[in-house]
Amino acid sequence: MVISEESEGKENYWTTSSNQVVKIFESSESQGLTSEEATKRQKIYGLNTIPEDRGRTILQLISSQLKNWFMIILLIAAITAYYLGSKTESMIILLIVLVSGLLGFVQEYRAEKTVQELKKYIARKTRVIRNGAVIEIDSREVVPGDIIHLSVGDIVPADLRLIEIENLSVDESALTGESFPVEKETSQISTKSVAVQNLSNIIFMGTSVVQGKCVGIVVETGEKTYFGKTAKYIEKKVPEEEFQRGIRKFSNLLMKVVVSMTIFIFLANALLQKPLLDSLLFALALAVGVTPEILPVIITIALSRGAMRMAKESVIIKRLSSMEDFGNIDTLCSDKTGTLTEGKMSFMEGLNFDGEKEEKLILDGLLCNAKAKDRLSSANNPIDSAIWESSKSHHLAEKFAQYKIVEENEFDFERKRMSVIVEKDRHLRLIVKGAPESILRVCKYVKFERKNQALSSALMKKIKSKIESYENEGYKVILLAEKNFINAKKGKEIETSLVLCGLLLFIDPPKKTAKEAIENLEKLNVSLKILTGDGEIVTRKICSEVGFNIKGKIFSGEELSKLDHANFEKYCRECNVFVRLTPEQKYRIVKVLNREGHIVGFLGDGINDAPALRAADVGISVNTASDIAKDSAEIILLHKSLRVLGNGIVEGRKTFGNVTKYITNTISANYGNMFTVASSSLFLNFIPLLPSQILLNNFLSDVPNLTLPADNVDKEYLIKPKRWDIKFLSRFMIYFGLLSSFFDLMLIIPLLLVFKAGPEVFRTAWFVESAISEIIVVFAIRTKLPFYLGKPKTSLLMSSLISILFCVLITIWAFGRQIFNFTALSSGVWILIAIVLTVYFASAEIAKRSFFKKIEF
Repeated sequence: MVISEESEGKENYWTTSSNQVVKIFESSESQGLTSEEATKRQKIYGLNTIPEDRGRTILQLISSQLKNWFMIILLIAAITAYYLGSKTESMIILLIVLVSGLLGFVQEYRAEKTVQELKKYIARKTRVIRNGAVIEIDSREVVPGDIIHLSVGDIVPADLRLIEIENLSVDESALTGESFPVEKETSQISTKSVAVQNLSNIIFMGTSVVQGKCVGIVVETGEKTYFGKTAKYIEKKVPEEEFQRGIRKFSNLLMKVVVSMTIFIFLANALLQKPLLDSLLFALALAVGVTPEILPVIITIALSRGAMRMAKESVIIKRLSSMEDFGNIDTLCSDKTGTLTEGKMSFMEGLNFDGEKEEKLILDGLLCNAKAKDRLSSANNPIDSAIWESSKSHHLAEKFAQYKIVEENEFDFERKRMSVIVEKDRHLRLIVKGAPESILRVCKYVKFERKNQALSSALMKKIKSKIESYENEGYKVILLAEKNFINAKKGKEIETSLVLCGLLLFIDPPKKTAKEAIENLEKLNVSLKILTGDGEIVTRKICSEVGFNIKGKIFSGEELSKLDHANFEKYCRECNVFVRLTPEQKYRIVKVLNREGHIVGFLGDGINDAPALRAADVGISVNTASDIAKDSAEIILLHKSLRVLGNGIVEGRKTFGNVTKYITNTISANYGNMFTVASSSLFLNFIPLLPSQILLNNFLSDVPNLTLPADNVDKEYLIKPKRWDIKFLSRFMIYFGLLSSFFDLMLIIPLLLVFKAGPEVFRTAWFVESAISEIIVVFAIRTKLPFYLGKPKTSLLMSSLISILFCVLITIWAFGRQIFNFTALSSGVWILIAIVLTVYFASAEIAKRSFFKKIEF
């Protein structure tokens, strides 16, 4: 992000000396503010807080379970069943609504509590000078003009102009995405417009001190900080999720079908001069019967099961509905750091200036190291830590033990180097390690072509060119120099006339799993876009190493800012790598992809990622992310990994697939039954099925459906993202509903014409055929493959067999006949039912192949 005087309309504190800034705020470096003055300023500027999503209350969580049309339809069905006299069925439907809501509430409540627990790990206290004394106060009470003291591990509580520093390095990855700590200084910057990454005398709210300590004056708090300005781009209203849109559209479709069919059936029966009350009750019973009342339970079980499986992979699903959207992602936007790379500095090589690897350079890096005297030192210098970590594989412990450290001159910001005098066999050697420009200043010679040579301007040019080429490839370069002498001297003045020995290379390396993870995303037809704060050269190199194919031009944030709206949208679609982005640009890219109809997932953990996280269909963050990033996300990863995301997408698609199985099976069967009952009622002089029989039919067919959330899903189904397609559901309902109705008629016609069935025989036979047909047809339509290759779960098979057995037995047992008005069937009728069911299942299998050839899903 670029901050300029014109855009902000206030002092550019980085262009002003620290003393002047202290005067502007009428503060004192030694005395700070008085308590009275701090109280006055707090009334003017308010608390040092950013508006955040505080999570949902218990009442909000409960109400969210009922905020969809489908739950409303079920409640209407429960009331209708009650007035029809079927109080048991009414209670069952209400129980379904309650259980479904309770399951959803428990899962989301646990997720909310987990997220709130994660926030406890964020520091909330700050050391500040008040009334001339350093005290610790709540970070929310910090005001402009406060003098703040920070040291290693502290989180910066507000935007500060630095006054004093001691070897200060700050982790700004939460803001910029840069994985390397940033060295800071106190001197003023002359330019009026400076990128945030280059504001070396300002430290920002939410960043953390990784080395050294500092004193700074608060220049911005709360919403006026860089953090706060980023929060303004976050949409306060959470966008409707794709899953929620799908349920809403499906509920609308269902409502239209139920209302139109109910009105038609009632009017048709009334016109045929059938009793009005019976006709009304019959129409309402059909309306209840066509409603897939356990859909909320199926959805909740499927989502909860997916969420629990993801929890085992260290993924927290904050909102259950995000589980399905997770599977529907077709475009994933992610930062480079921590996903394609490890997210931490690693030592790569020690090279001399002949381009050869040299173990002695690594040993010198260990000796000239903040951890050399005390390996358990709390010093948090990533360079020194990386050298120690790598030394384990070089087996240098024995050689290291041969040296004695005589004197150590610690790293400081002014010198940008550290040095040690080491002794071995009574021989003293000075080793100096530091930033290239610092080391080159104090070198007179260079070890080149296996001998010490004078560091001529020509050699200096070669060395600088080599260093620049490494830095362009994304390496952090540290130089090593030495000097041999006889008598030990004290102090930093000995760091002169050194021999330049070689360089140490550090990098944030690509993850070993990144290439496989990217290939897996490609197999899942998920398009990956890299949105990073790093530079182009580093990003291009990492992409190449992990096998990520860059499409089109790599655009920087500065280049994007110069594009008009049309070209901005064009390149968002065509390109897949963007660098040096501002929070607004990440947000705009996500919104463009949304408008193009993509289901967008966004993985981010920084303050600068929060707007895009909220705008995405699925916001994904990590437990170590900033509070605002976690608040903006629906999914929290305990380990930042593309591999885990790939697994989550697969799990989401399984969830969506199994929910879809229930919907397609139920609406087609119910629609077919409703159509058959409605049409047959027009020429029968009795009601085809009693209300109690219709409701029992639904109950028996729903028992095996409860096992669908755990059903196997075809591998072919998981290859592409799926979306709610109401047109597909409508066609499926009509196509297979009419097929079901046709075979119902194949039973009805012989029953009436051949067997001369009376009301009780007719109802009993049709009940058995209707219930069993709905149970068995799921094995045909649950998979695009031939049914015998579909591999259903054992639980689905067993529950289906139990339901079929119960369906037959209840028509035989005396109490079943008495309660539901069934009667005994002749062997001829049973044979007819068996033939109809067999031919129906075979026809459904053939129809399935024909249907999916014409309609892709």
